[in-house]
Amino acid sequence: MSATGETLLEIERLEVAYGGIQAVKGIDLAVQKGELVCLIGANGAGKTTTLKGICGLLPVKRGRIRYEGRDITGRPAFELVRGGLAMVPEGRGVFGALTIEENLAMGAYVRHDREGVRADIEHVFTLFPRLKERRRQTAGTMSGGEQQMLAMGRALMSKPRLLLLDEPSMGLAPLMVQKVFETVLQVSREGVTILLIEQNAKLALEVSHRGYVMESGEITLSGKAADLLHDPKVRAAYLGESA
Repeated sequence: MSATGETLLEIERLEVAYGGIQAVKGIDLAVQKGELVCLIGANGAGKTTTLKGICGLLPVKRGRIRYEGRDITGRPAFELVRGGLAMVPEGRGVFGALTIEENLAMGAYVRHDREGVRADIEHVFTLFPRLKERRRQTAGTMSGGEQQMLAMGRALMSKPRLLLLDEPSMGLAPLMVQKVFETVLQVSREGVTILLIEQNAKLALEVSHRGYVMESGEITLSGKAADLLHDPKVRAAYLGESA
């Protein structure tokens, strides 16, 4: 799905600090409805902290976060899920003692349309056939890649209008990374707006419409993903090529 020109998420001068560390230093960022936007940068750049600030998992020191035109700065995470904003956290965070089906049902806890929930579980199974094969297996016995699939499927069960993905490729085998990114593209095509946080700059820029580059808590570059992919500074810093 292409961007509509309507701003879905807008971040203005966002500052987030924790444990005495100023991790995010006054950044501006926007995501239009229908876009797939990536935020790339090295480990420790402040990417995950930015996401946690958006989701209400870390307190915002200064700045404003607007979603669908409403100020959501400091709103609790559960309230945002009800409003159509879902996050797949770094490390996946699946419920290890529950089955795949039970994890997916947990993702739909804000919904009351039983038939719709059942249909969406089947849709998740079409996105991730491997989950369907193991639907009654407990999540804690699955591989890291399968757990990442499940975490994404669970987030989709809340029918988000904006999906925040935090390092979906981390710790996965190359074939599993490819499958995860194929699914990210498919979800985007189905109309879900996505903000993707990712250390794998090449993959992130290849699937995104636009990108932001973060260094030491600040946005240092932004633009069309294709342009950033060929930017000498980006290639030297994140793609292992000489400038």
